[in-house]
Amino acid sequence: MISTGGYLVQLTQLLVFLILFPLIAAFFLLIARKDIEREWIVKLSTLAIGIVSVFLLITTFDKGTLLEYGVPAEPTGLIMFIIEILIAIYILYLGIVHRKWLVVGLILVQSVMMLYFELVYAHSVHVQANLFIDEFSNIMALIIGIIGCLICLYSIGYMKSFHEHHPEMKDRRPWFFCIIFLFLSGMFGLVFSNNLVWVYFFWEITTLCSFLLIGYTKTEEATNNAFLALWMNLLGGVAFVGAILYLAMFAGGVMGLDALISTGSVIALVPAALIGFAGLTKAAQLPFSAWLVGAMVAPTPVSALLHSSTMVKAGVYIMVRFAPVFDSTMTGYLIAMVGALTFLIASGIAISQSNAKRVLAYSTIANLGLIVACAGIGTYEAIWAAILLIVFHAIAKSLLFLATGTVEHRIKSREIDDMNGLIVRMPKIAAMMVIGIAGMFLLPFGMLISKWAAIRAFIDAPYGFLFIIILAFGSALTLFFWTKWMGKIIAVTSDSTNIEGEVDKSEWTALVSLAGLTFITTLVFPLLSTKLLEPFLLANYGNIAQISQDNIIIMILMLFLIMVMPLSILLPRRKHRHLDPYMCGRPTTQDMRFSGSMGVQKKTVLANYYLDTWFGEKKLKTLGIWICSAMIIIMIASAVLFGVFL
Repeated sequence: MISTGGYLVQLTQLLVFLILFPLIAAFFLLIARKDIEREWIVKLSTLAIGIVSVFLLITTFDKGTLLEYGVPAEPTGLIMFIIEILIAIYILYLGIVHRKWLVVGLILVQSVMMLYFELVYAHSVHVQANLFIDEFSNIMALIIGIIGCLICLYSIGYMKSFHEHHPEMKDRRPWFFCIIFLFLSGMFGLVFSNNLVWVYFFWEITTLCSFLLIGYTKTEEATNNAFLALWMNLLGGVAFVGAILYLAMFAGGVMGLDALISTGSVIALVPAALIGFAGLTKAAQLPFSAWLVGAMVAPTPVSALLHSSTMVKAGVYIMVRFAPVFDSTMTGYLIAMVGALTFLIASGIAISQSNAKRVLAYSTIANLGLIVACAGIGTYEAIWAAILLIVFHAIAKSLLFLATGTVEHRIKSREIDDMNGLIVRMPKIAAMMVIGIAGMFLLPFGMLISKWAAIRAFIDAPYGFLFIIILAFGSALTLFFWTKWMGKIIAVTSDSTNIEGEVDKSEWTALVSLAGLTFITTLVFPLLSTKLLEPFLLANYGNIAQISQDNIIIMILMLFLIMVMPLSILLPRRKHRHLDPYMCGRPTTQDMRFSGSMGVQKKTVLANYYLDTWFGEKKLKTLGIWICSAMIIIMIASAVLFGVFL
């Protein structure tokens, strides 16, 4: 369906607003120096972005794919090209200053390729409409506009506290908030762009923003990890430009996503393989997972933003877009296997991690792997599962990252073992963390429903039994590391004091909102599937995937029952008499001390099993890097050979 008349004007205004308004907010945040000014700009801007994101859904609801013609290609494309050159010069300068020669080489190759395209082929590019909106774009816009904005809101209190705890670091909050809003702008542009050249431009904006945010503290570790993220994503950027050049040279300059995907796998397979590779780098799949783990050095809002609503979601977004091309191809199966193996290996590595943020990082990599596996399979059932995973993962993981950051500032540690008895020290935060963890692996929350949908999709796919086996074992591993963490949080201790009163109001607002969204999205999941996912699948595949009515009723009943668990933590309780802990007959005290040998007083220490011998990072990661690297090489080579002999 193509919109015309007054509706086109309104649609243009909404899309352009969501792309450009965060840029305006970023500018004012960069020049704002007082805390009160920054606070109000962030609050008002996030409110406006969130409202418009929801209004866009209401406006375009039940109208199918809407192509937008109101934004001219020529002047806009020229502005984008100039900005790309400026970004390349900036990255080149930083690479030379810090002697990161791999970054220097990659940005030079990428810039030369893009310059060649602009000078030789850009005039022959054919795009029917530069912007578009459909059900999937709407879902992504809601994730960016709501979850991304809640993370920005959370950052007000967190970053203030961050610099109070780290006085040795220069306070660069104006720069921090400016880049975060630039990030949101880039993501909106990416999910609304139908012109592949425009997608590439916004793709590079997200790469630049992630690099700047990871290196925010400017420590040696932060700088090195920022450059690690940069060169890995520049490698994907080179592949992306390669896809654009291929289309310009061999496909008559077809650059519209709608036209490109509708042509099928014959013309689009080679560029889809190259863009799929770019998606693997941005989604931190093996062998490129190191950059996302390294990003944990950044302040917590950066981690949450990268993992839930921006950077890595850009990678899986573009792969889901090209899923119809991957369907029933060797390229698709190899991409799916890379994702499946990443899911299995990253889940295993997460077991061996005691640092909470590293557990969240590897969990994110694992779940992104499952989304990539679904995108590679490319069937309508697999894409149904993939989009569900994107939605539920974004909400639960952002909640967990932000809650972990709040806890870290209060207990001065990210170690899971140091969160023992958190239910006593920070009961409300602990309840929200329990909700977030439950949302990742328990029924009836969306992540487990999404995994069920993935199993259903794999059953119907060729060689699907391999993916089902990997999913089963990987899910068992996730169960292990999530229950370990939850057990530590809800352990009741008698020697702790409540420290929850120190949490800033902006942090509370974001955490409560995300905890509520975890329940709400599960509750409205049937509506999400019926009104957004099924029309998208019908338009792109001619089929729909759905959950039965009986299962929906059971799911809703389970949701209300499981709410009792975190809510019971917050209910007022009578005071109970605490008994001394039983230590096998040893005399003990309330603070968990007991008489050891020769009457020496010792403190009881409770710690998790991390099974490093079996699930160590070095052992599993090295194996995964070699296997997945081989599969990626074969994937690209097979797609290129297909293109040569076509």
